[in-house]
Amino acid sequence: MKVTAKKNQQVANMIFGSIYPHYLKRIEKNGRTKEELDQVIKWLTSYDDSTLESFINGKSTFREFFEQARMHPNAYMIKGVVCGYRIEEIEDEFQIYKQCRQMEKLIDELAKGRKMEKILRVEKK
Repeated sequence: MKVTAKKNQQVANMIFGSIYPHYLKRIEKNGRTKEELDQVIKWLTSYDDSTLESFINGKSTFREFFEQARMHPNAYMIKGVVCGYRIEEIEDEFQIYKQCRQMEKLIDELAKGRKMEKILRVEKK
């Protein structure tokens, strides 16, 4: 599937704090914890605990959430399909959409019981 400017805008304007509880519910029903979810998000965005909590409790959009993030240098290693979109094929012009799908891929892996060492991509030497 191809991302459209409209779809990118819709995702960019969603409130992060309103979506986070859905992420949490999904991973908890599969036996994972809030701490693990936060660890994955902090790995991807380089946020500390207090910054992440302010986004969870605030009214910031995904655009604001990702524009303020320092994405992990290994984020390019996050590949696969999420919601019908192949992450590595999402065009650079739709960066926020791509970053959102990268985060959702990590959350999917967490919910499916993948080991944290695999979720937090490490380059093979």
